[in-house]
Amino acid sequence: MGHDLSPAADHSYSTERRSGERRGAARLSPDAERRGGVRPLSATSIGLVALVLTCGAWVAGRFNLYTPGSDLGYYMGLVGSILMALLLLYPLRKRLHFLQRAGELSHWFKLHMFLGIAGPVLVIYHSTLRVGSLNAAVAFYSMLVVAGSGIIGRFIYTKIHHGLYGRQATLRERQEHLGLSGESLKSKFHFAPRTEERLKALEAYAADERGFLGVGRLVAVTVRVRWVYWKSMREVRHILARAAVQRGWEPLEQVRRIRLARRVLKGYLRELQEVAQFRSYERLFSLWHVLHVPFVFMLVLSAIVHVVYVHMY
Repeated sequence: MGHDLSPAADHSYSTERRSGERRGAARLSPDAERRGGVRPLSATSIGLVALVLTCGAWVAGRFNLYTPGSDLGYYMGLVGSILMALLLLYPLRKRLHFLQRAGELSHWFKLHMFLGIAGPVLVIYHSTLRVGSLNAAVAFYSMLVVAGSGIIGRFIYTKIHHGLYGRQATLRERQEHLGLSGESLKSKFHFAPRTEERLKALEAYAADERGFLGVGRLVAVTVRVRWVYWKSMREVRHILARAAVQRGWEPLEQVRRIRLARRVLKGYLRELQEVAQFRSYERLFSLWHVLHVPFVFMLVLSAIVHVVYVHMY
């Protein structure tokens, strides 16, 4: 169960630190080991990169470096369109039997993400952020909708791709570490009864799945987690400050115990928040998938009309 956080506990700083490091290493998942600590780009990072690149298209149009009808503009539009057409390979890889042996699905997904950014960026450079006809406008804005939808989908996907059972297992580990699950109800915060009550109340609230798509809970859980953390740390600091005076602790000892309590509490609340929000993200991802597919077909149709119109007229 680890070390007691209560003022009555007496353990050295170096022992707790070494023990914490060993527990941290033991909790390292096989997934994290295989990734070697390298995390994929977040949806925010991808969006920022695309935004910066788009500024280049604005500069090209502002200073008339080229036009959509010039050789450079034409071939950027052509290559961008081809890359976006290749996006269809990913759903085909998942559904066609003869393609299911062609490499791991995760690699196809990475390629899908790359094409979903590179293709629209090239088309934006091709257009120089100017649309001269109705069919061009429909194709351009359809592309922006699909690209934006893809970034949103990537964000939601990162919230659920480990799977529900993986999230629950992590939460159970945190519960056992705190002593809040099973028959043992005495947690490491037994010296702070109000904190213990808040944690149990938050668990009960997190288990409630009522509400349309759980969208409101995405915000409500975050607010409650922050409120519980603030109130709990305030109580813990007060109790430890009083114990420091009564027991004659050195200032460093009081600071160490507060940091330890903060680390344990933050870790548990983070996992609890992720599990509480999982089903909401799962439902949002299902809704996103229903909307994203029609957007893709609308883009393909409008792009074909645009290409035919350009070459005919």
